[in-house]
Amino acid sequence: MTSPDAHAEEPDLASLAALLADRTRAAFCLALLDGRAWTATELARLAGAAPSTATSHLNRLVAGGLLTETRQGRHRHVRLADTRVAEMIEALAALSPQRLVPVRSLVAARRQRAVAFARVCYDHLGGSLSVAITDAMTERGLLDWEFGPALTTSGVAWLAETGIAAGETAPHVRTCLDWTERRPHLAGAVAASVFRHALRESWLAPAENSRVVRLTDRGREAFRRHLNLTDESLNAG
Repeated sequence: MTSPDAHAEEPDLASLAALLADRTRAAFCLALLDGRAWTATELARLAGAAPSTATSHLNRLVAGGLLTETRQGRHRHVRLADTRVAEMIEALAALSPQRLVPVRSLVAARRQRAVAFARVCYDHLGGSLSVAITDAMTERGLLDWEFGPALTTSGVAWLAETGIAAGETAPHVRTCLDWTERRPHLAGAVAASVFRHALRESWLAPAENSRVVRLTDRGREAFRRHLNLTDESLNAG
């Protein structure tokens, strides 16, 4: 017979959801998908929030385990706690309904297109370019989807031939549901290795203080050569 005082543990999903049920906290988490550590002042400016309000929101996110913080003198830096949190935020963004936001300038419109084309997704590439890379790797037989995404023998050879150091004989492969394309893009160790290689080789260049990643002329030629990407997939919308 069970005691009336006995308890069992179960996930407190409502508590986690409450952390993101605020536009300011949600905006912080989306911004932190760039993988960097941000100061509280930077995040407050991004969300248009007062410093004291931003601090209160960050305290809740840190206490809830979504963010970690470090302090350097008077400065407080926060970032997403780990890859699991990044994956969750990206997945929720992909499943969330779209809402209209005002685009007040040509610069803002161009930035939105740039974010949709290529952006940092924590430790790998997101956006339509990343989806095109995933599709091309599948078409070339570098990825197998029978039991979920997995690198094929040809895929392992392709990484070596391209000079991409994945660090393992069978590096981890997974996908993210891309929140702008609503289709999967490559994630996991393979995607992180491809992204690092593209940055080192100057195929891609990160924009300052932004998740946007710019495709260079050198990268355009490299993706054509290595993956037969089309001009259409190599152009921002």
